Order: sequence, then C-alpha cells, then structure tokens
Amino acid sequence: MPDKEGEHTIPPALPSLPSPKVERNHRWLPSLVWLIPLLAALIGGALVIRSVLDKGPTVTVSFKTGDGLEPGKTRVKYKDVDIGLVRSIRLDPDLSRVLVTIDMSKEARRFTAADTRFWVVRPKVGASGVSGLNTLLSGPYIGVDAGKAEETKSDFVGMEQVPQVIGDQKGRQYTLQGDSLGSVDIGSPIFYHRIQVGQVIGFSLDPEGSGVTMQVFINAPYDQFVGKGTRWWHASGVDVRLDSSGFKLNTQSLAALLVGGIAFESMDGKKPATAAPNGQAFLLAADQASALREPDGEPLTAVFYFDQSLRGLSPGASVDFRGIVLGEVRTVGVEYDAAKKNFRMPVTVNLYPGRLGARFQQAMADERQRNSGPQVLDAMVARGLRAQLRTGNLLTSQLYIALDFFPKAAPVKLDLAQDPIQVPTVPNSLDELQDQIASIARKIDQVPFGEIASNLNATLKTANALFKQLDSQVVPEMQGTLNAAKQTFGAAEQVLQKDSPVQSDLREALQQLTQTLQSLNTLSDYLERHPESLIRGKKEDRK
Repeated sequence: MPDKEGEHTIPPALPSLPSPKVERNHRWLPSLVWLIPLLAALIGGALVIRSVLDKGPTVTVSFKTGDGLEPGKTRVKYKDVDIGLVRSIRLDPDLSRVLVTIDMSKEARRFTAADTRFWVVRPKVGASGVSGLNTLLSGPYIGVDAGKAEETKSDFVGMEQVPQVIGDQKGRQYTLQGDSLGSVDIGSPIFYHRIQVGQVIGFSLDPEGSGVTMQVFINAPYDQFVGKGTRWWHASGVDVRLDSSGFKLNTQSLAALLVGGIAFESMDGKKPATAAPNGQAFLLAADQASALREPDGEPLTAVFYFDQSLRGLSPGASVDFRGIVLGEVRTVGVEYDAAKKNFRMPVTVNLYPGRLGARFQQAMADERQRNSGPQVLDAMVARGLRAQLRTGNLLTSQLYIALDFFPKAAPVKLDLAQDPIQVPTVPNSLDELQDQIASIARKIDQVPFGEIASNLNATLKTANALFKQLDSQVVPEMQGTLNAAKQTFGAAEQVLQKDSPVQSDLREALQQLTQTLQSLNTLSDYLERHPESLIRGKKEDRK
C-alpha cells in the first residue's frame, strides 16, 4: 500500500504454493442424455431388420380388367386366409391389360412357383352354383393356388375364370373331344350311374374349328372307374328328339336338366381292371346309344342326288338298310344342273360299312382290298343298291333315306375316284303314284267331254223316239203274248195243285219207291251179316 509523501512500500513476499496435481480418469462415461437417441436408433434398426426379414415376395399379376380392385384394400387369399395385399394398380404400356402389384407375406414364398395361378373372385351364378357371395360386402379379392414347379418367377398372367380344381384336390383330369359343346359349361357336373363324381373345368374350340375339346376332373375315389375303354356322352339338359323314329325324351338327372352335364360308363358296366392315366383323351358322343355302340371304323362319305322335294329331311336323319341304321345325313343342299337346266338336291351322308358285318365285307370285297368301303359299296350298287326317300313318321312328316336292292333298276357303275362317291337314287313309291295320277289326269283332260255330251244328247233323243214307237206299235202285240203266257201258267198251276190227279199219282209213286228202298236196305243189312246166304240160301229155306 502507498506510504506518506507518495512513497511506495514493497509488500512482503508471499510464500509459494505447491502446483496442482491432475489425475486423469482411465474410462470415459458419456452423459445419460445420449442414451435416449442411441436406444431409439437401435430400436429403429431392429425394426428395419425385422421388416426386411419378415417381408414376403412381391409379384405382379396382369388381368384384363381391374374391376373392384383397390390398392391397400384388396386382399390376396388362399383358402380364405390372407397372404398378401395389393400395393398398386397400373396399366400395361400397351393399355391391353392391368398390372397389379402384390406384396405377399413371409409365409407365401411358395406362391412364387412358375405354375402358380391367380384369379379375381367376384359374385357369380354358374353351372356349379352361386359363388363369391361374401364379396358382396367386402369387395372382390384375389384368389391364388400354389404351384408345384421348382422354378420361380415374379410376373404372372391372371386367370379370367375361377378354377374348379385347386392343386391339392385329389383326382384325375381327362380330355374329351366332341363335335359340339351342347349345353355344357364350366362347372357342369359329370355323372357315373347318375351320381355326380366330377365337373367340367374348361373347354376350347379345336384349331381347325371342327369340334371342341373339354377338360374334366373326376374326384377321387371315383377316378378308379375310368378306364382306357370308358365311353363318354352328353347328358345335357333335356334330350328331346323329334325325327323319323318319333318323339323321344331323355334326361340324366334334375341337375343335368337344369345345367347340363356329361356321363360315362364302361362297355360292360363294370369297374375297369386298370384306371386310365391322368390326361387320357376320350371321344365324347352325342348320346348314350352312340357312345355304347361298337366302333364303326372310318366313315365312308357318299352323296345322293334327288330330283324331288327334301322337305322333312334334316341333318342327322338316319340312312337305313332294311332296318339297320347304316349311317346318318350330314348336309342337305341344292345344286343347279347346267346340263339338264334343272335343280337337283344333293344329300351328303356318312356311311359305316362295318355295321353290315365282317362276313359281308369278306364276301363282297376283293382279297387285296378287304374291308375297303368303296369296293363294298360298288359291289352292292352293281347288284341294284339304290337310295330312296321314305316317310318315317306320318305324324311329323320326317323323312329318312332307305338303302335297298332294286333288281329292275338301270345298271350304274360307280366312279370310285370321285370324292364323295355318288350313289344312284330311285324315286319313292309315293312320288311314282303322284306321277301316275298326274298322267291319268292329263289323259282325262284329253277326253272330249263336250263332243261326248253332244252325242249322248242325240242318242237320248233317238231313244225317246224309240220308246214312243214301242208304246204305239210293239206294246199292243206284246199284250197278246202276255195273255197267252198267262193261260199257259194257269194250266201249269192246275197240274201242280194238291188235289190234281197228277199230284196223287206222283205221291203214290213216291210211296212205292220209298218201300222199295226200305226193302233194299233190309236186304243189304242181311247180306252184310250173312254173306254165305248168296250160295247156301236162307236158313229157313234149308230146313
């Protein structure tokens, strides 16, 4: 501190302090404040890892339309269990289809197999009944069927129809080939002895357009009743037929009556020894009779040309040979004949020569061409075989074609190189009768009825004059003749009276004749009993 008169005094020196000793910690502990974000980061990472591990595959399915599908709402279900959710819906670049992206669950990894099927389930009324009713409130959902292929993929083409059979359903699938679909639809029942054992699962038109191909599924254990020789036929709805054979009504069951169906059966009606393998192809007949008939072999196509009306003849009409159905009519048409400047009616038919029996073919066909249809037909035509239209049913006026032998028919040589073969025809009896009646009518028209009437009138006038002459000249003379005849008849009457001498003499003569006959009868009886009397005489005379 300062002294007097501005002098400064030096303070005494302070004692020196020791240097501080710094001790460093070997472990640094963060503040508790940092624990909160660190814990949040750990939890977030765990959630990310878990979501990655739990995330299922993502697939894209294309459909023709996205009707009823909504991103974030539409579910993907397998056996009514949710296995995925629609994430997004977008259009295909060419605008032809709709691409639906689906996030599948972790358990749905098997649904990425290459043969997995996807479809949209909507309310539907079909042959198999009403389906998808639960979607009326919840909306459509995507159904899926797990595939079995080892190869996987992420892009699929969805089905437009709900499949009738899923992958784990036991049974066998077969293919049927027929001429027409009839009233069969997807889901139509299949019957065995009128018991429903399966259903139709698909159909398509043949590439050449000549028929249809159906896929059917037979449930286990009924698939064991399908053998390699099993016959199949349409049992669709009501089979009503009105043809030359009359009116026929046939149906398989009430279900077939409503939605149609298909039936099958073995030839002997028994269980086959070996079941047909999966995918076996069969022919589908139009009815049971056609299905159970013995194989006819390849048909022979022929054409008949008629010069008369074909009203009442329709495709499917029978071609009959003495009561045996030898074939059926395929088409009925009309053709202009330039040579005759007239129209003729061609009828194309399918003939099955095998229905005539092997013996006939062996007898009529050449050894080198045995069982050859054209040669058999040529031999029959040479013997007088002709086609003739006949009425099969007077009530319906339905016609059929009859094949028969006409020995007096003009000889015809078939052109076997022609396709189809033209078989000669003859008019039926009714047409011949009509032609005869028309000919008689034409002849009657040529009769000069006017001239005949004039001549008859003149004749009647002459006869009238003759009658007058008879009354005036001939009748008086005839009156005298009648009087003389009356006198003659009076004399004869007197002779024939009961009390006339002639009658008395005649009665007496008849009595004597009767007595004589009695004596002769007595003598005849005696000689029959004693023939020796002719030599020895009567016993009374010998005594």
